Amino acid sequence: MSDEPRKPYPTDLTDAQWIQIAHLVPEARSGPQEALYRRRELYGRREIVNAILYINRAGCPWRMLPHDLPPYRIVFHHFNEWKKAGVWRAINDELRERTRIHAGRNETPTAAILDSQSVKTTEAGGTRGFDAGKKIKGRKRHVLVDVMGLVLAVGISSAHVQDRDGAPPVLREASQNYPTLEKVWVDSAYAGQLVDQTREATGIELEVVKRPDISRGFIVVSWRWIGERTFGWFNRWRRLSKDYERYEDTSEAMIYVGMMGLMVKRLSAA
Repeated sequence: MSDEPRKPYPTDLTDAQWIQIAHLVPEARSGPQEALYRRRELYGRREIVNAILYINRAGCPWRMLPHDLPPYRIVFHHFNEWKKAGVWRAINDELRERTRIHAGRNETPTAAILDSQSVKTTEAGGTRGFDAGKKIKGRKRHVLVDVMGLVLAVGISSAHVQDRDGAPPVLREASQNYPTLEKVWVDSAYAGQLVDQTREATGIELEVVKRPDISRGFIVVSWRWIGERTFGWFNRWRRLSKDYERYEDTSEAMIYVGMMGLMVKRLSAA
């Protein structure tokens, strides 16, 4: 490893951005695989996170990580260990709370938006299916966001799963993690028995926001546009433009990594 500093990539964390998450990123720990990763003590936590952000933004395979970043095996090992330990979710939760406070809101929301996004998968394998409505073979992301578009909960399923069937696990998780949550805006795909079932099971009121019947072409639908904007943010991170992952929990972790990149920029610019 050269002593000369490498040229920065656009995804590298600045000093101000690293300060926002440094206390949340664990130190490397020893274990049965320590001998395999003898060199990992040469790479600091910040550089490991920089490499993970690069992978997510560039959308490249792990093996194609540039040589001036830490070796891909070391980077993937840390990403996977932190995924299992819930680190990415924890970072997302803390940054979201701080971003909300900075915007003059309470830490936890009283209202949210639930929507789904079907995305294609690759030959990597894992869960997949066919969304007949969107004509997409792959997976479906069931995403709950607050009124700022920040992610509260994520569920990953086969694309053939109907929105009303993929929603209950996400809503149950939200009711447990966000006791202040009272209302969730949804589209017509969630109408029907789910509204009453959700109210009885969690106390959360689902409000169906319908597209005006007289509208033609593109139209901004009240509240629902916030979820669509979040899906647009996902597409800025090329690893999220499709679902390239074999495992569903990896897909979820990559969403949290992308949101982390977005929120540290907001907080560091404050």
